[in-house]
Formats: sequence, C-alpha cells, structure tokens
Amino acid sequence: MLTTADHGPLYAKVETALAAEIASGALPAGSQLPPEDRLVARFEVSRTTVRKAIENLVARGLVEIRRGKGTFVTPPKITQELTELTGFVEDMLALGRTPTARLLDKQLVPAGADAARQLALPPGSLVMRIQRVRLADGLAVSFDETYLPREVGEKIASHDLDAEPIFSLLEDKYELALTEAEYRLEAVTAAPEVARALEIDAGSAVFLIERTSYTEGRRPIDYEKLHYRGDLIRFVTRLARRPRGRG
Repeated sequence: MLTTADHGPLYAKVETALAAEIASGALPAGSQLPPEDRLVARFEVSRTTVRKAIENLVARGLVEIRRGKGTFVTPPKITQELTELTGFVEDMLALGRTPTARLLDKQLVPAGADAARQLALPPGSLVMRIQRVRLADGLAVSFDETYLPREVGEKIASHDLDAEPIFSLLEDKYELALTEAEYRLEAVTAAPEVARALEIDAGSAVFLIERTSYTEGRRPIDYEKLHYRGDLIRFVTRLARRPRGRG
C-alpha cells in the first residue's frame, strides 16, 4: 500500500508508476489504461487519488479520455511535412500509418461566401459538400469538409468515399490533374460538430487548414476545410531565405 510518508503525494506515485509503464512500452501507444476500479485496487488508494493522477497524465499529454470508451495512451504526434500537395492517404502511407475514412454526409448545398470565392463561383451556386472523418490506425485525426463544383462533385459523390480518396478520383478517374494548392493555417477551437466527429471535447484545440486545389489553367476544383486534432499532429516545412542584395 502506498503511503505519503515514504512517497509524497499518493497521486504523484500513481502518476509516476503509470508514466513509467507508458515510457517502457508496457502500456503501448493506443492501449487502454486499466479501469479505475483496478487501479484503485492495485495501488490501494482512493478513487480521488487515481483520478488526480490520470488528470495529471492528461495534462502532460500522455493519455487521453475518450468519452464513453475510457482512458487511452496517447499515440505520438504525427509529423506532416508541408512541402508539396498531397492527400491524407498519401501522407499517412508515407508515415507508415494505415489511413481509413468514414463518410458522414454528402449533399448539394448553396455555396457560402468562402466556398464561392475559393471556387470562383457566384454566391449561392450549388456545390457538392462532402464531410468525412479521416483516421490513422483507427484513430480519428481529421474532420474534412470538401466543396466541389456541382458537375464534378456529383461524379465524385457517386463513388465509395469511405474507400476512394477524392484526389485519386479527380486525377485517375476524371483526368483532372492537380497542379498546385493554396494553404491557409489557423489555430481554432473545435465547434460541437467537429468535436463530435473527432471524439474530443468542444472547445479543444484544433488546426484548421483551408486548402484550395487547382487543376490546369489554375482553375479551382477543390476547396477544403480540414480540422486536425491539435494534440495528434505537428506540421513541418523548410523555408529558403531570399538572397540579400549587395551594397
């Protein structure tokens, strides 16, 4: 039984023991922590002590609480380079992850101001909106909202979007080569819809990437709002310094 006399605060001892098991791999990334009752029995401490220890592990980013499922060891952050135009599937395969998708919705909607501007369409034009959750090794990483011009979008929406990447369909099926894209990154908090899709608390930190992809002739063909879990991903790029003038 743990005692404060020898070990300091009891919650700190429980926290240290669990952190050590995470570091050693005894509790591997993605694994679930034992239920609260088992931790209480194992360490012979109160529920309050166990909860405080887990709260500290969450604050340290070592574990995460998934509503209705339990507490899980947080996977290491995904490091994604922003050096060329790639899709989620390409990114995850390059990192040795298994990418999957879950389609939430697809429907024609009037283009809002942002979608209309990015797709160079009159405001209110009908566009295909596709909403998906993108997963890496079974863990929800990104909530994607894709807008496509109606003619192209109706074709894309006829496919199995749980299995077929939109970039691949555009390029391989419909021969719309993607030539470049404009990225806009912003730190935001998760709206309720995004939080539900990513299984996080509303208000949690997420990266919002707005990406407009172009086909030949610099024609905008795909506008996306990509919401990445802030605790699971980091973005890396390499920048060259412009040569300085002489004299």
